[in-house]
Amino acid sequence: MRLLLDTHVAIWALTDPRRIGREVIPYLTDPANSLYVSAISVLEISIKRRLDKRGAPPFSGRAAIRHFANAGYSILGISAEHAATVEELPMLHGDPFDRLLAAQALAEPMRLVTHDRKLAAYSDTTITW
Repeated sequence: MRLLLDTHVAIWALTDPRRIGREVIPYLTDPANSLYVSAISVLEISIKRRLDKRGAPPFSGRAAIRHFANAGYSILGISAEHAATVEELPMLHGDPFDRLLAAQALAEPMRLVTHDRKLAAYSDTTITW
């Protein structure tokens, strides 16, 4: 199964796995599953770090790319199809980063792994806790 990790899930998996629900861990550790992080997550990390936002990720966007590669995650690029799918989504979530993640998961298709209930509402295939 192909899993697209929400930005916070990808970060927590590397820095604080205890924050990830026990019911989700088997999905992340099953070698039959392929784990992906979106390029939009790298952008989100980069922007939040640059703005020095409270709760910013513990590493830069460039470092995130290395950490994700070392963890065995593949980076999912952003296509025109992904961007166009955003327009088709209902306005359940206002965050443009999250809306693009939902669109990518639906367009690929992939299962999105998130702790964000609003984001999970876009598809019944979302894995959440």
